[in-house]
Amino acid sequence: MGASLEGLSSRRWQKGKGDREFLEYDEKSYVYLIYIEHFDSVTSVMYYAHSTDSPDKRCWQLLGVHLKNVADIASTFADRFDAGDLAYAAGLLHDIGKYSIEFQRRLEGASIRVDHSTAGAREARALYNWQLSRLLEYIITGHHGGLLNYGSSESGLEERLANKYLPDYSAYREEISVPDLTNFRIKLRPIRKKKGFSVSFFTRMLYSCLVDADSLDTESFADPRSARARGQYESFENLSKKLDDYMVSLHSKAEDTAINRYRREIYERCRAMATLPPQFFSLTVPTGGGKTLSSMAFALDHLKYHGLDRIVYVIPYTSIIEQNAATFRKVFGGRNVLEHHSNFDPAAIVDDDVGSVEHFLKLSAENWDMPIVVTTNVQFFESLFSNRRSRCRKIHNLARSVIILDEAQMLPTEYLMPCLQALSELVRNYGSTVLICTATQPKLGDLLDRELRPVEIMHSPEELYEAFRRVRVTDLGSLSDEELSARLKEHRQVLCIVNTRAHAQNLHAELSKHEKCFHLSARMCPVHRRKQLGEIRRLLREGADCRVVSTQLIEAGVDIDFPVVYRAIAGVDSIAQAAGRCNREGKNERGDVYIFRSTERYGQATTSWQRLTAEIGRMVIDTHEDPLSLQTVEAYFQKLYSYEGEDGLDKKKIIFSFEKRARDLAFPFEDVGWEFSIIEQATKDLIIPYGEEGRSLLNDLRTGENPWKYARRLQGYTIGIYPDEFKELERADLIDLLDERFYVLNDMSKYSEEIGLINRKGIEEERSLLIV
Repeated sequence: MGASLEGLSSRRWQKGKGDREFLEYDEKSYVYLIYIEHFDSVTSVMYYAHSTDSPDKRCWQLLGVHLKNVADIASTFADRFDAGDLAYAAGLLHDIGKYSIEFQRRLEGASIRVDHSTAGAREARALYNWQLSRLLEYIITGHHGGLLNYGSSESGLEERLANKYLPDYSAYREEISVPDLTNFRIKLRPIRKKKGFSVSFFTRMLYSCLVDADSLDTESFADPRSARARGQYESFENLSKKLDDYMVSLHSKAEDTAINRYRREIYERCRAMATLPPQFFSLTVPTGGGKTLSSMAFALDHLKYHGLDRIVYVIPYTSIIEQNAATFRKVFGGRNVLEHHSNFDPAAIVDDDVGSVEHFLKLSAENWDMPIVVTTNVQFFESLFSNRRSRCRKIHNLARSVIILDEAQMLPTEYLMPCLQALSELVRNYGSTVLICTATQPKLGDLLDRELRPVEIMHSPEELYEAFRRVRVTDLGSLSDEELSARLKEHRQVLCIVNTRAHAQNLHAELSKHEKCFHLSARMCPVHRRKQLGEIRRLLREGADCRVVSTQLIEAGVDIDFPVVYRAIAGVDSIAQAAGRCNREGKNERGDVYIFRSTERYGQATTSWQRLTAEIGRMVIDTHEDPLSLQTVEAYFQKLYSYEGEDGLDKKKIIFSFEKRARDLAFPFEDVGWEFSIIEQATKDLIIPYGEEGRSLLNDLRTGENPWKYARRLQGYTIGIYPDEFKELERADLIDLLDERFYVLNDMSKYSEEIGLINRKGIEEERSLLIV
């Protein structure tokens, strides 16, 4: 330590209390104090990174220590993709703006704003070649506020570096020795014609290393109990043994049937293929083939064999993520599995108990350092394209990971090319493996670079399709609700899946005139839906009458088995998913799936996407003998992607935006972060006081001292509604606001036991609420 005091003007010394001294500085019409210590007659100015509530600065964090710690942590993270030296430089430089007298005064309590995140970027520009400097400029200036657009001399990063007034921070040179990067080379293998995307992705990964390291070191200083709680996970050796034990038990209890023998073969084949090098893989397994646990077995063996770091399981539907996460927790234990999505966001939990599972999950949700992460398409891909610190913090932990994309046909088509490009980067430049997992492969390999085409794990998906084939499909043409109702009444047990919630409600009303009928849609809270599903399963098991009308909510992953399923015309992948609910357990030689086209106005697809997929589905089905064969699925996706064209698969031109000024490394991080939004119109959460437990929880929420502790349990009573309907309910005074955060329906006459939240007049548009 020991910054020189020479050169400072307008100062005078004042003896402080005890053995400490203070410098009173009077310049530019203000006065402030700096802490001074004496070491063997040498006077030193101490610079701090973080303060505490105590005025005793001996318990504050020294700035030099923080910079060194962050540099060490960030370089360890980035070493996994050969960028440790660059991350080390970023760590040392990121906070050198705190060496200004003004910032130190702010730590002492002065109410002034001080920019401390531009100085390091300006120094990087002076120290390094322009290419390395440019990357450091992005990540250092953005380490609090997010990655900036490069912009121009009038806005963005360039304007900030050129024009921003900064207080003197030169004292850093007394404490910090920045590394020489003359011999450092970025080791990237850009994908053909995508160099800009590749470098921008590298910048984002480096940024993730820096902000996570910064957060972790700050936490170690400010909240050491939480810091010590991190990383206490079981080894992958233990997790692998747990899965082995679980599967042995599962297989030992299974009957010796042909289907169960195929399931075991799928499992064993996945394990055998795990020794292949990290790359893209595809796993084409029919519904009911056990791909969830088989893909996890592949991931665990692959990870162990190649020394990878974690498994990330990505699922499109919140309706099945809870189911899969529960299965994984059952196998591996709650402290080894992080479930992270909009309905289960541990980061929203406020829990003072450091040892609790909730606190553990909350910490891991910040940076995904848990061995197994289960998340949604939205959470996963929006993090990869965000410019915000909180969202980017986790993505460096995707390097050297196994990423499983379940139900891969549900990747958002309008962002398909940027998503595939990001996955390609993870495979090619960050040592990760991506497993594309589905019963209806969308042939994504045709959209990938030739060198990255996936390796299919199964010997013969066609043979598996025939082995698991349990239904016959019949096209009924056009049907009115009267005709459809008459048909449904003929079956004692039948499931009918329609495209809109309005259609589900009208059809349910028609059927309910004469007999018991169940309704399922996203307008029912999860606890309500689970209750309905439990009753439906009981009736099916007992062979009792059971007729169900549902939206597509029930299609993916819901474990339920009807002998007969009706499906309104849709994309082939949706029809295949619906067929997966028919004769699932093979109780009959063949189940019956009927496709129909509704003639009712409210039965028509309401969005352009629904209309497009339904029309292409109809065209492909009309020209193929088996509507569900792998050839039909392949033809469907080829036609769909061909219709969309290159522009339709990247509607926001995300890739082009990174290539446009790639030569200057001028990237629009802010713009892309804003544009990349899988759910265009966010919904608002509304809590339903459903059932005795729901009402009890809300009562605790009203009277408790820490309302957020109930947030996780209340997710089971929450539905998402669009802003227009939310405003309509507010105008009708039907919503209470609790603790300034929780919106609660205050009139249960507007919520039906049969159909959930009742549509209000004027709220007719029906949109899917599945992918959240």
